[in-house]
Amino acid sequence: MSDRSLLAARIVSSIAATCISLACGTNYVYSAWGPQFAEKLKLSSTQQNMIGLSANLGMYSLGIPIGMLVDAKGPRIATMAGAVLLAAGYFPLHQAYDRGFESMPVPVLCMFSYFTGVGGCAAFAAAVKTSALNWPHHRGTATGFPLAAFGLSAFFFSMFKQFVMPGSTGDFLLLLACGTFGLVFISFFFLRVLPHSHYSAVPSGNRLHKTKSEDSKHRREHALEPEPGMSKFVVEHLDQGDALNQHHVEVEAPDEDLNPTSETDETSSLMSKSSSSSVRDNGVLSEEIFIKDHAHRVDIRGFKMLSMLEFWQLFSLMGILTGIGLMTINNIGNDATALWRHYDDSVTDDFVQKRQAMHVSILSVCSFVGRLFSGVGSDFLHKVLHASRLWCLTLAAVIFLIVQVAALNITNPHQLVIVSSFTGLAYGFLFGCFPSLVAEAFGIHGMSTNWGFMTLSPVISGNVFNLFYGMVYDHHSIVNKDGERVCTEGLACYRSAYLVTVSACVLGLAISLWSIRYTHIARLQEEKSRELEEREE
Repeated sequence: MSDRSLLAARIVSSIAATCISLACGTNYVYSAWGPQFAEKLKLSSTQQNMIGLSANLGMYSLGIPIGMLVDAKGPRIATMAGAVLLAAGYFPLHQAYDRGFESMPVPVLCMFSYFTGVGGCAAFAAAVKTSALNWPHHRGTATGFPLAAFGLSAFFFSMFKQFVMPGSTGDFLLLLACGTFGLVFISFFFLRVLPHSHYSAVPSGNRLHKTKSEDSKHRREHALEPEPGMSKFVVEHLDQGDALNQHHVEVEAPDEDLNPTSETDETSSLMSKSSSSSVRDNGVLSEEIFIKDHAHRVDIRGFKMLSMLEFWQLFSLMGILTGIGLMTINNIGNDATALWRHYDDSVTDDFVQKRQAMHVSILSVCSFVGRLFSGVGSDFLHKVLHASRLWCLTLAAVIFLIVQVAALNITNPHQLVIVSSFTGLAYGFLFGCFPSLVAEAFGIHGMSTNWGFMTLSPVISGNVFNLFYGMVYDHHSIVNKDGERVCTEGLACYRSAYLVTVSACVLGLAISLWSIRYTHIARLQEEKSRELEEREE
């Protein structure tokens, strides 16, 4: 296949990955149909939150095994499994809504909701990995498209329903069942991992590798003449780089077979790239980056992280801030319903549903914007200002705090847009930079597994905050003559829940500031220790 054909195939594959991601973030559209679903089936607010939480549980609880599956078997199996699970989750929920009260017990509804979360998690993991493998030298940009599409998923489906297929909540659930399955299934046939020159796959059997000094000898024997396009300056510094290599043989290197002719395949690790391959591509400049960049020098995976304070800092921040965001994301529909029914008791159900869909769309778009700004902003902080990427989490905590205070005081439903927009923005900031923080702390080579560990924290916090919201809402609700639970007290319906999240925001802000200081001191000590070792040698 020619270079031009390979480039076209990679672009097509990236478009397919983006379309798949667009189908995977539908958990965030729950507020657009959850309240009506609960009313039709006569569910309490707590039961409604349990169904929404089950989807979040599916998205976050199986991150580790799904990551291992994608790393071991490639992205295609996970993609097809995701398509099937999405349809197997949303279609029974559609049937339950059409059949009405007592059509299915709540645990069964939670199980089908869980399927939608697992399906989204599997397909999304496959899409992100494919993008990263196809563009090894532009991973940030390549993975940015599926990440952004994931954030836009709720907006896409809510707008599609409103303008293309307006109808009942049952029709919307049918749209989610067919739409998510169709997007993932069709994109599956265009999702491919293409080979690269100078980019080696990680072999499963041979764990031998060259030391830096052996690779230096190889370069001295083969770099007597400059390669096409290589400047004399770089050639002269290759020999200087040999001395640098000999002084850093002890630097940790990934246990990879450094075969430059091997091709990338679908079982390659998400972030794997041999250090010596980088050296051959970019000379001494890549070698210096390898030595100086903490993410390339460390390789800490899985349970080894549990003994590190940095892991618990990030784990707690992920849990606290994600839980705060998920409470509003899952319940913005309830917020809108409570405020509108108290503000104007003459509003129709159709009017309230449109307001709910509007807030879901605002959340989705602002999450998309936050992800983009966070990714670019964290790179700017790290590369230009030489500051910690953790400042992005501090900013997210500050925005979340402002949102919680606003939610405690807004009684006019027209002003609820402040809550939905800034919640989406803060949530996007959180997830836009967090993968980079994990890679920076524990190394890029075990990124998939480590990210799976991190996604366990929202399972804990999400349950706590959402169930507490449901209990507060139920406490202020009454059962009307039709057997439906309604709350007409406005802000009082849920105000106590936001008092708890204000405290959580303050805690998250304190942990983020402390983490910045701790990480800064740890990196300085590491640099001093490395300089001392170099002098002794």
